[in-house]
Amino acid sequence: MPFDSINPATDERVASFPETSSKELEAALTRATHAASQWQRRSVGKRVALLQAAAAILRADSERYAGIITLEVGKPIAEARGEIEKCAWACDYYAENGERLLRDESIDIPDAQVSVAFLPLGVVLAIMPWNFPFWQVFRFATAALTAGNAALLKHAANVPQCALAIAEVFERAGAPEGLFQSLMIRAPAVAALIEDPRVHAVTLTGSEAAGRAVAAVAGRALKKTVLELGGSDAFIVLPDADLEAAAEAAVRSRYQNAGQSCIAAKRLILVEAISEPFLERFETHAQALKVGNPSDETVRMGPLARHDLRAALHEQVADALNQGAVARFGCRIPAGPGNYYPPSLLDHVRPGMRAYAEELFGPVAIVLRARDAEHALAVANDNRYGLGASLWTRDTVQGAALARRLESGSSFVNAMVKSDPRVPFGGVKASGYGRELALYGVREFMNIKTLWIAP
Repeated sequence: MPFDSINPATDERVASFPETSSKELEAALTRATHAASQWQRRSVGKRVALLQAAAAILRADSERYAGIITLEVGKPIAEARGEIEKCAWACDYYAENGERLLRDESIDIPDAQVSVAFLPLGVVLAIMPWNFPFWQVFRFATAALTAGNAALLKHAANVPQCALAIAEVFERAGAPEGLFQSLMIRAPAVAALIEDPRVHAVTLTGSEAAGRAVAAVAGRALKKTVLELGGSDAFIVLPDADLEAAAEAAVRSRYQNAGQSCIAAKRLILVEAISEPFLERFETHAQALKVGNPSDETVRMGPLARHDLRAALHEQVADALNQGAVARFGCRIPAGPGNYYPPSLLDHVRPGMRAYAEELFGPVAIVLRARDAEHALAVANDNRYGLGASLWTRDTVQGAALARRLESGSSFVNAMVKSDPRVPFGGVKASGYGRELALYGVREFMNIKTLWIAP
């Protein structure tokens, strides 16, 4: 079955690509194994030169690569350009810091020369999603290649052009044959690939169900895994917060990429005293968003990436409405072509509704009210996910104390949650485990090896 590239703004199929055959997959594994054995022998300085070249290519061809993202995902072109620049930034980060991050560490032990070395594992398989089709690949690849590993990419089925374009970037940058390869394979082929002894580790960004399936196979094969499985991030607003700044940030966080972000502000947790003034500001900013053709420079929200995603989102909305939730705005499927869904807000969401417990992967925010800061914290933690969280208050001392108690991989005070090459990224609970980016990301897929030399 071919991999179709479909424009979500028009429902038009624009290209098709053949599935990787079993013979081609075997050849890819052979190339990756050879490339890994050669790449790990190169100095870190020579490895990161590849990333420097990749960054230059991304910036020089930013318009073309951003256009592919917009075509396949429906992301507004301005956001797509930002995604390409962020990939180049990650390349810059590891190019500038790779040698420092991988330097041996000495341990002071009498009568012995002891150190810890950071050595690559070999071939890393990456199973990546479509919502940030360049960034999420570069988020793992920059660290994995800096560490000395080779990479195999199994990208989402609806972004084949993005997958091939990323492989092209590394090829143009001078990567040895087989070092980074995009595979056109589907889920049934993934298990066998994980079990293959030539694959040494797996990283997945995707759904909770996909994470459980991959972890089960990798566990049986004793393969290291990193899982980033999405989230239902809390956005807490306390009574002393700057409501205008908080509302503007909440709208940006919730509706960027049509709400298709793991770290979007999905749950607005508002202390009752300021709930209505905040929501008035939130609605004003949300209703000002221009929705339409993502290739239009003035559009701030395009369609969802696939028709089935829109249908699943609306089922969650309908469940909440049927159980007494209130649509403050949006929450209806518009007529016409494309997978559009308007900026939406569900109020009076309660436990027992699907919207309370599940991740809403689209432009729908929910409102949860709290009595005070302690109650807001309890509501925030009453969720099986734990990726990111944002808390707004002018009392940054209290904010920092509460942020530490939020059950999440990252907590931001007076800022929207974001990923940044300089800090680790990942979650807890059903949001997965392991970290990407920064020092911790580059060391995830390494043999952290003790060297003990006695006199």
